[in-house]
Amino acid sequence: MLKIEIIPIYINVNINSKSKLLNILLESIKNNHQTIKNGDIIVIAQKIISKNEGRSIYLNRVIPSSKSIELGKKINKDPRIVELILQESRKIIRVFDRTIISETFHGFICANAGIDQSNVSKSKNRVLLLPKDPDKSADSIKKEVYEKTRKKIAVLITDTFGRPFRNGQTNVAIGIAGINPLKNYKGKRDMFGKIMMVTEIAIVDEIAGAAELVMGKSEGIPVAIVRNAIYSKHHSSIKKIVRKETRDIFR
Repeated sequence: MLKIEIIPIYINVNINSKSKLLNILLESIKNNHQTIKNGDIIVIAQKIISKNEGRSIYLNRVIPSSKSIELGKKINKDPRIVELILQESRKIIRVFDRTIISETFHGFICANAGIDQSNVSKSKNRVLLLPKDPDKSADSIKKEVYEKTRKKIAVLITDTFGRPFRNGQTNVAIGIAGINPLKNYKGKRDMFGKIMMVTEIAIVDEIAGAAELVMGKSEGIPVAIVRNAIYSKHHSSIKKIVRKETRDIFR
């Protein structure tokens, strides 16, 4: 059995909308004395994707609505950030303490529509939104890597999400390319010969969580290469892993 490797990639460049992200990525891999191999999974933190796609917003340019001002006062939260959360959300699920749990237009259930202020800029006036189409972003990187290296890889774009029944955040995939997000054991026999009926593993989230162990939040390591992982290369979408509301027993 092959051992899975998780290789951190340090990037000493401040990514912005004018950056040639793939060139920076490939150069950084080389500078870290690594190469890309067939079957590798490149895990990329959402922040550098959002920065590169111009998804940063200056709060002084945001005009909050009366609804945002009212809700901001209620939960002691900047009404400009509340306005952005409402703009980025399909539906508000819960409001608790200073946190708004919402369903984004991607279908993700997360805090504050995934809007982040940490590790974005020295300015407290700047926030970062999630990529508009993380699957498309991942697929673009996958194709560019193949064009430049002739290596067939998978790409995960990840972010840290909280969980309703456990403390602490964990890294999850929000965009994928070249990998089936679920590993299905339905209909297969377990070690005692019993037919498994419901077992389905969220393999992209498990890979994202493993990669997070080397992707330090403040160490300049927004990328990791996961090597020797066994996965289905069937092209799919992160939407496959998003539970439909009709099957969500907690909403």
